[in-house]
Amino acid sequence: MVEAVQPIFILPEGYTRTTGKDAQRNNIAAAIAVADTVKSTLGPRGMDKMLIDNIGDITITNDGVTVLKSMEIDNPAAKMLVEIAKTQEEVAGDGTTSSVILAGEMLKKAESLLDSGLHPALIAKGYKLATEKAIEILNEIKEKVDISNKEELSKIVRTAIIGKLSGSDHHIINLLVDAINHVKTKTAEGEKVDLDNIKIEKKSGGGMQDSLLVDGVILEKEKVHPDMPDRIENAKIALLNLSLEVEKGPIDAQIRIDRPEQLESFVAEQQKILKGMVDKIKASGANVVICEKGIDDVAQHFLAKAGILAFRRVSDSDVQKIGKATGAKIVSTLDALDSSALGEAGVVHMEKIGNETMAFIEKCKNPKAVTILVRGGSEHVVDEIKRAIEDALGDLKSVVEEDGAVVAGGGAVEMELSKRLKEFASTLKGKEQLAVQAFAEALEAIPRTLAENAGSDPMSILVELRSAHQQGKKWVGINLSDPYDVKIDDMMKIGVIEPLRVKRQAVKSAGEVAVMILRIDDIIAAGKSAKMESKQPPSSYE
Repeated sequence: MVEAVQPIFILPEGYTRTTGKDAQRNNIAAAIAVADTVKSTLGPRGMDKMLIDNIGDITITNDGVTVLKSMEIDNPAAKMLVEIAKTQEEVAGDGTTSSVILAGEMLKKAESLLDSGLHPALIAKGYKLATEKAIEILNEIKEKVDISNKEELSKIVRTAIIGKLSGSDHHIINLLVDAINHVKTKTAEGEKVDLDNIKIEKKSGGGMQDSLLVDGVILEKEKVHPDMPDRIENAKIALLNLSLEVEKGPIDAQIRIDRPEQLESFVAEQQKILKGMVDKIKASGANVVICEKGIDDVAQHFLAKAGILAFRRVSDSDVQKIGKATGAKIVSTLDALDSSALGEAGVVHMEKIGNETMAFIEKCKNPKAVTILVRGGSEHVVDEIKRAIEDALGDLKSVVEEDGAVVAGGGAVEMELSKRLKEFASTLKGKEQLAVQAFAEALEAIPRTLAENAGSDPMSILVELRSAHQQGKKWVGINLSDPYDVKIDDMMKIGVIEPLRVKRQAVKSAGEVAVMILRIDDIIAAGKSAKMESKQPPSSYE
């Protein structure tokens, strides 16, 4: 008689475990669901999503990473796709939707291979080979544009914002190209762009055509005293990392006053100290003061009397930008303040935008920090314009720092990669060639989605694209410039170009996350503790 084997429990109560194919299918299904969520936002004909948070605030956008960040995703595999979107945004500045769509499609193709009996390790190996080969091909087929040519940079911006903005695209394009040209700097490694030096302020009211580029900095600050001037020409700017106040003594210090004249003497001495501070500022030649800390009421009076315009409690980041825009040095003691520490601006003036008063520091001679003031008909419109601008600036940064390396958009580069990877797959002898073939087919998801979102027949478009690429027309993609017609065209010739860095990072991120998810065959999840469950909101069905 065979004794029954007693089951062994290695996990505590509340834990769940999913193994083998079930774990892989669950992960793949979750990742595909995330990709399907953002798929309809891709391209110039992509649709928008309306996101409503738990307090009722509304966001309307077709920016992939914004959609994913706003979703409260609980599934671990799905969270991995959100992470690659965030990484894509940080590294390349754009291409978040493409990277997620590619990852989802790679996993969908991998699922078919799993069903046919191919081991996950072989699929992962093939995907790694395909990713490395795709990066190699991208570096081989890239084109170069002249980054000193404003028209070439304008093509990059136009490709990035097409479909997101309408009516005054050319106006925004010029603003962004000018902004990048102001802040780019030459280094031993080449041109570099620090996007922190481009401040974006947004104000609803007016139209998109009212947006402007300020060759300096805009502060959401009012002058500290009503008697100060509203406008100063040929401004000499002092940046102070100190407070214009009388320093307080130790906490336990006491001042005993027995007679009224002693109080008068004490107040007079404080005023003398504050006047001395203002006199030092005046002696330096400064007529505008930007202070990171507080300014005493008495000091405000003396500054106003001296005709000096002052702002207090300005953030450190804004002070840094003002320094880069005007050439001013930040000083921590008034003894270090002299004419050599002052910055210069053509004009500093107060202006009312909507219901708020703002300070404009502009007409700087060679500003290394600038401000884009974004205007639009409503808060939702302004927010979406800002997101489009941030994506376009990320594209410009990528092109400038990669010395003008670009590829064609409109699905052209994905189709060329797909064709060449299929050729590469045919040279492999092992089963991993099936995975490389699947990777190549997954890349066609981008042109197919562009065609679907434009209301066209994706199969007929893909057939035309494959035929053109087989004939050696490597930059043929989907031309969506005509709202009434979808056709294939040479995207490089019509100026639909994208940064090499964006495409390279998208392919790399998608391939890596697909491999990571495929290699998971066991999911061990802890149950929620009683403490965590007590924090959960009550169900709407209760």
